[in-house]
Amino acid sequence: MKKKAVMVTVFFGFILLSSTIMITLPGIMPPSDESEMTVTGTPADNFPDDQRAQFCGSSTAKSTTFIQEYSIPTLCTNPLAIVADYDGNVWFTETNTGNLAKFDPITETFTEYENPSWPPGGRSMMWGIDYAPDGTVWYTDETYDSVWKFSTIDEEYSRLSYPSEGDSLPQKLQIHGSQIIVNDFTGNKITFLDPNQSEEDVNYLSIPSPVDDSVTADFAVDADDNVWFTNWLFQQGGVLVKFDQNAYFNSVSNSGENYLPLLDFIEIYQLPPELLTPNGSVVTDDGTVWLADTTTSYFFNFDPVTEEFIQYVTADPLPSTYGNLTGIVKTPISRPYWMETDEQNRIVFNAQTANNISVMDPKSQTLVEYHVPSKNPNWG
Repeated sequence: MKKKAVMVTVFFGFILLSSTIMITLPGIMPPSDESEMTVTGTPADNFPDDQRAQFCGSSTAKSTTFIQEYSIPTLCTNPLAIVADYDGNVWFTETNTGNLAKFDPITETFTEYENPSWPPGGRSMMWGIDYAPDGTVWYTDETYDSVWKFSTIDEEYSRLSYPSEGDSLPQKLQIHGSQIIVNDFTGNKITFLDPNQSEEDVNYLSIPSPVDDSVTADFAVDADDNVWFTNWLFQQGGVLVKFDQNAYFNSVSNSGENYLPLLDFIEIYQLPPELLTPNGSVVTDDGTVWLADTTTSYFFNFDPVTEEFIQYVTADPLPSTYGNLTGIVKTPISRPYWMETDEQNRIVFNAQTANNISVMDPKSQTLVEYHVPSKNPNWG
């Protein structure tokens, strides 16, 4: 398999960055018994005083020529997963409250919807979210092994239990046709869920990943409904997997069996040695698979026709952007994380420690990196 190294043209600008959390999930660390706790009556009370500067940061919104930030009314909500509905409203999860919130970009107002089923003081990383045509918002919850549904019409929450045999972590979520797809990061599987089920009777189909004792990271679905995802061991590399779901489900239906051997419906491609921790993934209209490497400053694409990977690199983070209050980091990396495509088929990803949103144009082979004005020196 051939690999090509490509340097892209880099420009600088500014755009809004959604908060992301490192793979080690420091945001859910329990407070120390010896730490002081000042009661404020806000979600900041979930952190001891000496952790609030890091995990709550500042609620002061800033702006630049290219970006406008907005302050969430409730302090220290720790927003994470984000999606827009068909009217342009922005929905996001609040990992430190268990609530879902909506931002109306026309009126520039927030609405936060209290989840009555959420336990007091509960925190959870809610990585995946999507909006359905029937006006429901679906999102994942790793602490309580759940998939939540919120009706934007009735303003009511419903919780579906996620299959949690062993060590499960439901992560990213995507509504695709008549099914919901979720990757179980530490449970090492891809799960398919029928969204038209009740809370009492939930049936899942989980496809185990082909590499044992690995993690199953973010996934993407191409124009032929193939599901692409990665299996890897931390800092040891792994594989890119293509799962032909249409052939699998058709064969299962025709065979009368509940399951069939997975290996008959997958193709496996060895990741290049430079690609150690692929998290974000997306497929463009031409079928190219794009992957973000969170433990470097690299991102990659894969051509299914030539079976070749191409390696790209972001700019080095500026000292003012990546925190490093302790001064321990001597050679900072940008950490590309989650990926999406826009209406122009460009690749959009957040570079976590560079505090950037980056936009890669495959046609012009240019990368534009937009700096976020809000920076937290206690993070990174």
